[in-house]
Amino acid sequence: MTGIIFSDLGRAASFMALDWVQEALKQRLGFAPFPATLNLRPRAAEDTRLWDALRQESEGISLPTADGHCSARLYRVVIQGPEGRPNDKVRGAVLVPEVSGYPQDKIEIIAPVRLKDVFGVQDGDSLTLEFVH
Repeated sequence: MTGIIFSDLGRAASFMALDWVQEALKQRLGFAPFPATLNLRPRAAEDTRLWDALRQESEGISLPTADGHCSARLYRVVIQGPEGRPNDKVRGAVLVPEVSGYPQDKIEIIAPVRLKDVFGVQDGDSLTLEFVH
């Protein structure tokens, strides 16, 4: 699926910087994530359908709650660079907080690197996700 990059409130950075979050993500995913997320919105109706179907069909990987924070689900992905650089790939995951009212069209990506720097992208650019098991 393909999504369009957008900036949000920046709340994920403080959560992602917590020691227990870093350790839990490293245990479950095999990498220590960069302490922030990159937000995507599905680019087209087909991308929205794929994202909805994935969440319905797969439980993902559980990230339990601690320190008063919500639990979350993780979905492993390979992030593909923008058009013109499709061979640039980074492994990562989509993090979905399990909270009431969380936007269905918000896709928060975590990776071991700052994706905007690695891919040279900014808000409005697109990235493609390949979901893997």
